[in-house]
Order: sequence, then structure tokens, then C-alpha cells
Amino acid sequence: MAKTRPGVASSSAKSNLGKKDIDSYTIRGTTKVVRVGDCVLMRPSDAGKPPYVACVEKIEADARNNVKVHCRWYYRPEESLGGRRQFHGAKELFLSDHYDVQSAHTIEGICIVHTFKNYTRLENVGAEDYYCRFEYKAATGAFTPDRVAVYCKCEMPYNPDDLMVQCEGCKDWYHPACVGMTIEEAKKLEHFVCVECSSDEDGVKRSQNGFASSPTNDLKVEAKRRKR
Repeated sequence: MAKTRPGVASSSAKSNLGKKDIDSYTIRGTTKVVRVGDCVLMRPSDAGKPPYVACVEKIEADARNNVKVHCRWYYRPEESLGGRRQFHGAKELFLSDHYDVQSAHTIEGICIVHTFKNYTRLENVGAEDYYCRFEYKAATGAFTPDRVAVYCKCEMPYNPDDLMVQCEGCKDWYHPACVGMTIEEAKKLEHFVCVECSSDEDGVKRSQNGFASSPTNDLKVEAKRRKR
């Protein structure tokens, strides 16, 4: 299975003769049932690549009971025009404007694409868990939103894979390496005050990047998070 070009439907979408919409599809060799609205893992043509991720928008069968799924692709950061960047998490996906029609036989499993906020609140991250915080235009490489909050002295967006520590003064979040400590040292901390706040003689708590004391999107790293 291979993705077609953005805006170009595969040949199977050209004719609707004898086709009917169906409610669900049982993944071959399993008891897992796919329904419209589910996110699925689809087998790539290159066996060395991770599975493609798509949202199922319609399921249809023809007179011979060949089942096709109309899907909207999620892109992994490395599949985007800009490539993977430091703040992209291992389970991050972009919801693209790339629609396609594929054989249902290419579906290998079902997954969950969480909102970014919900993903950061997971106690455990399973193999089926992904998250999305951007929409992506495949033809132009544009993202929505085009700006997100940044944290730490390095002023990078939050990567939920990275441990961060919160300053008790300005409430900003910092990567341990950016404040001269190891991850092991950070995990043992009971209190942390950044250099800017600890040297503030006037008692005014300042954030390195000027954000309010409580981030509006409530992004926090849970050190207890682990992958199954």
C-alpha cells in the first residue's frame, strides 16, 4: 500500500458502480472491528517503514465484497516537508489534508490519536497511543496552528517525551540540561527555583520567556509516564 499524491485519489475512487456503504470491517485474521471514525494502522509498501496512520471516513464494499476504506492520512514528522524536529515526540502525528481510498486488507490494527492535552495526562502510553496538535497541508507544508507556546531557556515547544522541571516562582518549565543538571538529579528534586527567580531582589517573579505564571494550555510533564 502506498499513499497517493495530495489531492489525487487512487484509481479505486473513480467509480462507485455497485458499491454500498457498510458500517464496519473486521480486520483480517483478527476479531478487531473497524468503524467509521476509527484511527487505523495501515501496512506500508516498504516493510522497513512504520505503519501509516489514517482516520477512516467511509467504508464501502462492491458486488464482489471487496472492501475499501476512504481515509484521511496522518503524517509522521519525518514525512512532512520540514522533517522531524527536536520538539516532536516519538508518537506525534499531523492531521493532513491528504485524502485517499485504500483496500481494507491493508489495515493491520486500530490505534488512538489523542489530543495533545489528553496525551500528556495518560498514566501509561501504549503502543496504540498517538497524539496530534497540528493540522498539516501536504502540498505546501503549512501547519495550523502556526505558533505554539514555548518553554525553558531554549524556547522550544513542549515535547512530552522529555522530562521538565517547573520553577516555583515564575511557573515556567525547564529541561534539566538547560539548567545544568542531569535527569537523575531532576527526578530527586523536591523544590526548584530558576536562576532568574532566585536572583530577583525585588520579589517579582519573572518568566524567562514572559509567559503567565500558569500556562493556559496546562502542559505538564509527568515523570511517572512510561511506555508499555
